[in-house]
Amino acid sequence: MILRTSHLIKKYKRRTVVNEVSVEVSKGEIVGLLGPNGAGKTTLLRTIFGTLKPLRGRITYENRDVTYLPPHEKVKQGLVLVPEGRRLFGNMTVEENLTMGAYFKAALAHKDESLNMVYSLFPVLKERGKQRAVTLSGGEQQMLTIGRGLMSRPRLMMLEEPSQGLAPKLVREVFRAVEKMRRDASLTLLLVEQSVDYALDLCDYAYIMDGGRVKAGGTPGEIKESEVREAYLGV
Repeated sequence: MILRTSHLIKKYKRRTVVNEVSVEVSKGEIVGLLGPNGAGKTTLLRTIFGTLKPLRGRITYENRDVTYLPPHEKVKQGLVLVPEGRRLFGNMTVEENLTMGAYFKAALAHKDESLNMVYSLFPVLKERGKQRAVTLSGGEQQMLTIGRGLMSRPRLMMLEEPSQGLAPKLVREVFRAVEKMRRDASLTLLLVEQSVDYALDLCDYAYIMDGGRVKAGGTPGEIKESEVREAYLGV
């Protein structure tokens, strides 16, 4: 088991946004966090990463308690969050944006090796290497955002809404890239995604969240055949 949360609770003022959430991610898996807007999925990812602090509960990563470890220390240990919104440096080139991902010493020592890996996963980024990030298409910007996360050489990557704002064709490209990352870069992935069908086709296991709680969990086949799919996912 590479990641486990145990009875995690996060509140905003008096509102409980993550309520007794326990999830597990095994090494080499792609695990989905699915559910309606406001279900607590994004808050869960950010609490795991450390940008938000839990009220109670425990986060274990590679058999170490990392509940209150700050984000930069988690990155050094191979746990990375790629947030929604493609927060790129628009006036910097593609290559400069990627290099920013290798900002600590151990990752910087492998910068060229990491760049080659990113370019093998996303060949279009190599073609666009000298272009400013702001000139890229939406899909290319999403690939650049993911590529920048890969530059820190993670073992577990958490992806937040990678298909947000993309046309269906580009969504398929991004999800193919996610599967390729798992296969070629030996990554484990925890994925928050609104495109339910794409996510279920990709994941090994999925949790359904609603109202801050985990309502169900299962393989994609089990989720597709169960009544919780319509109840909580609306499809």
